[in-house]
Order: sequence, then structure tokens, then C-alpha cells
Amino acid sequence: MGKHLYEHDNHLVQPSGCYDTVGSTETNIADGFTMVAVGDLIVTRPLTKGRDLGFGTVVELLRDADVTFGNMETNLFDIRSFSGSPQAEYGGAYHISLPELGPDLKLMGFNLLSRANNHSFDWGVEGMRETSRVLDQNGIIHSGVGENLAQASAPHFLETPRGRVALVSFASTFTPMSRAADPAGEASGRAGVNALRLTRSVVVTSDMLESLRQIRNELPGFKLCQDDSDHIVLAGTIYKAGEKASYSYEANPRDVTDVLLNVRRGKQFSDFCIATNHGHEPGNWSQEPANYEQSFAHRLIDAGADAYVAHGPHQLRGIEIYKDRPIFYSLGNFVMDDLRTPVGADMFAAYGKDPRIHTDAEVTVSEMATGYETAPALSDPVFYEGMITVTRFERNRLAELRLHPIELGHSRRFANRGIPVLASRQQAKGILERVQKLSKPFGTQIAIENDVGIIRL
Repeated sequence: MGKHLYEHDNHLVQPSGCYDTVGSTETNIADGFTMVAVGDLIVTRPLTKGRDLGFGTVVELLRDADVTFGNMETNLFDIRSFSGSPQAEYGGAYHISLPELGPDLKLMGFNLLSRANNHSFDWGVEGMRETSRVLDQNGIIHSGVGENLAQASAPHFLETPRGRVALVSFASTFTPMSRAADPAGEASGRAGVNALRLTRSVVVTSDMLESLRQIRNELPGFKLCQDDSDHIVLAGTIYKAGEKASYSYEANPRDVTDVLLNVRRGKQFSDFCIATNHGHEPGNWSQEPANYEQSFAHRLIDAGADAYVAHGPHQLRGIEIYKDRPIFYSLGNFVMDDLRTPVGADMFAAYGKDPRIHTDAEVTVSEMATGYETAPALSDPVFYEGMITVTRFERNRLAELRLHPIELGHSRRFANRGIPVLASRQQAKGILERVQKLSKPFGTQIAIENDVGIIRL
């Protein structure tokens, strides 16, 4: 409520000439409001009933917050009675866990989850619906998928004692045919994820661009239809001239408009709004965000977001404070427990394995050891390090941000790997120093005290 309101007959009344604008982007939560944010949850079994290898201390951090948020990359259903099937030609692991994970996530403290990512439709529409049903049954608010684009893009709301929280979830990395669409004419809408489409260009030097132009001009079927002095299209890839080889991204204007609109809608009906993106760009190898992301994150906050949380590349990236609001460019992995996820026939073939001879675990280990074409091997220790971030607000302003380094057991045997515990002193120091370095270009100063990173305003 605005400061000009006063009480009259047990109601709040605005004096003449004073009003709160509908489009206000101000934070409006009670003092002491805390948000815990973590990265990707690739979790295939309930964890709170397992052997306590330090996980209990992690859970205490998750529970002690008004909002505990993460990115859900797992589908929830019992495969023995499931009526759906994996998406065609996915070529990877089909992330799945039993419905028992729903109450377990609630027990851990999670009350808000993003759903828009490249695993949301591993098991098609049926998998999406079953997962939504399990989360709904356990009172966990989630956003980012739906029966059409309007549902997938809409903000969803969590009620807390210190204020109402909105979540707008979208994905810049998503699988083919998983993008949600609205009805058009006689065609019904398409269930899917709230997608932020990106056009990628490969930046090369002027000499490289001229060589590529010569190749293109020799190919059959080429016809020059416009001035292409600063760029060319070759075999479906856009090449642009620049100072050095790199990747450049441009977000789809319509998708940008839709996301910004829903952030504004979310803030108009809440006290605190979180915008979250799942994107692997420019690749899992990169510790820096894609070149479009900083300006877009700023636009999201200008539209009303009180925090921007990104995930997807499976490793940590820098932190920025913009207009007293936190921007996390990647929080890495929180859980990477991929034990029960079945491996599809396409993935067996991709890694030269035979399901009559090899096991799912052997294919998964092979994948982690070799990596993808544009990504390092997922067995690298950097993918087994992450952070639990605790953001506290006072007087509607960011007061303090605490970073608790975690490690996921890179050195453990396969069956025990992927469960987070607080990092040892030496490992915590290494993680925090890396985040210090990655955050420095954004002007963010991080102090290290008792194995915890602290950002104070």
C-alpha cells in the first residue's frame, strides 16, 4: 500500500489526488523477507529418507526462508502405470522420478519451482500433466508449462506471511516441438513450455567472413536477394563480422514482449516477483552469460521483477545487483542425481552402446565422460559445485545476500553422487573466489566470511 493511505471505518482509503499506479514496480514485502534460490534439480528419488551425508544441514537452509525456489528438471509419475511415452528422437536421458518426490520436495522446503526447461516434455504432454498434478497435490507452486502459451506464460502466485510472490518462468533452451502455442483459427493451442526464442549468429573476423562468402557463392541454388556486406547465411547459419570469433544472440521480439508483459502482470498482483530463465547459451562450457542476457535481465527488473534467476549451463556464473535487485546469471546444479532416469534407444546408439549388453548407468557415465559436441564432459568437477543463495530484504530493499557453497560428491561412487552437502573450507574458498571473479565485471563485491560469500548493500 502507498504511504498516503489512511484508515477509515476499518478500510484503507486513499486521499484525494493520491493513488498507487497499477503499473508500480516497487517491492512491497514485510521486513525480513528472505528468498532462497538454487539451480537445477535433476533428482530421481526422495532424498530426506536417505543416509544423512550432510544433506540435513542443507535442508535446514532451505526451510528457513519465505520462498525456497529451484528449477525442476524432472517429471513425476509411476512409469508402471503411465500411459504416455518419451518424446520422439530426443536422443538423451528421459528425466523421471516417482510421485513420492512431490512430498519430499515439500519436506525439503521447496514451495516455488520453475518448469520451463529442455526436459519439461521428455515424456510429452502426459508427463507434463502428471508432474503438475503431483506438485499441485503437495501445494508447490510452479510455472512455465501449460496446455497452451497463455497458461505456460502466466505468472503463478505463492502466498507467504510476508507478502504474495509471483513467478514467471521461461526457457531460452528447449527441445523441438515443446514450445507452447495459443489457438489460431480452427487450430487448437499446443501444450508446451513458455519459450524465449533466440536467433544465434556466429561472429567471425572480416577475412573469415569473406572466405565464407566465397564458399557460399560457389554453392548451387544461391541467389543474392539483399545487401549482405556485414553478414551472410551459409547452410542455415548466420555469420556476422566482428573483432573475434564468438556467438551472438538476438531474442525474438514477440517473445520478449510476452515475457515482459507477464512480469508486469505478475508484479501488479503480487508484492514480490521472480523472473526465471533456463538457458544453456552460449554453451555449458561458458562461465559467462550469452551476450543478450544482461540487457534483457535489466528490462525484466525495469518491468517489475524483484529478482532474476537463471539456470541451465550446469555451472556457476556471475552475480549482478541492478537497482537493488539480485541477478543470478546461473546457480549451477543443486541436485544431479540421475540414477533412475531411463536411457532411450537413441542415446544408447549415440554412445555406441547396446541395451542387450550395456546398462543405463554405463551409458550415463559414458555421456558424462565425453560430453556433447559443444559442451565439456559433465564429469568435470565444476559441474558438481553450486550455491544456495539467501537474499534478505529490509524496508523493501535488498539488505544482504549470502552465498553458501555446496558440492555434489564428484569423488563419490556413481550410486551416491549428485546429492548436495555444504562444501569443505578449502572447496568453499575456491568456489567463492571463482564467483568473485565472475561477478567483478558486473561491479559486484563479494566478501568471504566463515566460508560464506556475503554481498551487503
